[in-house]
Amino acid sequence: MAVIPAQIVNGFQAAFNTSALPAIYRAPGRVNLIGEHTDYNLGFVLPIALELSCYAAVAENGREELRIFSQDLQSGFSVPVSQIPGIKPTGEWHDYVLGIARELVRLEIPLTGIDLFVRSEVPVGSGLSSSASLEISSACALLGERTLKPLELALVGQRAETQFVGVPTGIMDQYASVFGRENAAIKIDCRSLQHEYVSLPKGVSVLAVNSMVKHELGSSAYRERVEECRAAVKALQLTDSSIQSLRDATLDFFTRVQETVPPVPRQRARHVITENERVVEFAQAAQAGDMESMGRLFVASHRSMQYDYEISCEEIDFLVDSALKIPGVYGARMTGGGFGGCTVNLVQAGKEEEFTRELSNAYHDKYGITATFYDCKPANGAGRFSS
Repeated sequence: MAVIPAQIVNGFQAAFNTSALPAIYRAPGRVNLIGEHTDYNLGFVLPIALELSCYAAVAENGREELRIFSQDLQSGFSVPVSQIPGIKPTGEWHDYVLGIARELVRLEIPLTGIDLFVRSEVPVGSGLSSSASLEISSACALLGERTLKPLELALVGQRAETQFVGVPTGIMDQYASVFGRENAAIKIDCRSLQHEYVSLPKGVSVLAVNSMVKHELGSSAYRERVEECRAAVKALQLTDSSIQSLRDATLDFFTRVQETVPPVPRQRARHVITENERVVEFAQAAQAGDMESMGRLFVASHRSMQYDYEISCEEIDFLVDSALKIPGVYGARMTGGGFGGCTVNLVQAGKEEEFTRELSNAYHDKYGITATFYDCKPANGAGRFSS
């Protein structure tokens, strides 16, 4: 949807029964092109920030109270500012905002009475990082005219999610939301927390397809994968004590010693180690305009997630397999945490309409579900919003 500032201002004023004129901030969602479940293993990822964003409107309220309202959920929450340092999560959507507020207070950034109104275009449960866009837009809004270094802003978002909400995520989502750049992907080294921008070929479109399903297994399985990767590291350390994460294990080393790793952690490690190599190769192929290689790496990534990391599902596999049969499609893969959400597809420029029509029909015929399609144009990162 096209966000109009006046709509956000009107929503803000209605939600809080005020005539105050808020400042508006935005933070984008992201789609990860390649490099899945490598971030918390300190590897490489290659996301793009999206035009789809979360918007946060903010104004002081003179109440010494933080009041939060979501237009999308028609849900509000308030807490005295004095209680923010010791606040506990509630298990609701506003935990993402409260976690940000607590992290800012811990950085000795004082908060006063504030009204915060959020409206998001990023679909929840799609794998396009609705949570990080909410976190980073809220952080920008609560900071106001004050600033943090971009990396610290991303880390504040990550800490809110891992230490307050309780989801053991890597840095990729928040990093992409902060560092996004128009017309480019971001190759992030999740160990050094440095990045480089990768231009994408002009002859290819990136289309995300929301399966509209999200299996409950997702949240628990995510934690299991984190633990299984840790188990693989412990097993590999028995051969080489210098290995501190799966990032440290080369494919050659792993191939030689993989029999020393228990079967399930071995599968998880194989995915992560080969996926890191695919990110590097994909970035090189993109810079060279080699769309065939980019597509091949997409498919290899999906098969690795399907069989080694075991985080796909029937609907996602159908979308990938069906997409690969459509003329003009270079590659398709699952993106995001897994067990539903979105696929990401590399489609020849000019073939987008045919791709959308054929895949939509095939998916609806099979499951009776109408998938949602997103044209993923790389966008700039978070900041103050003006149209």
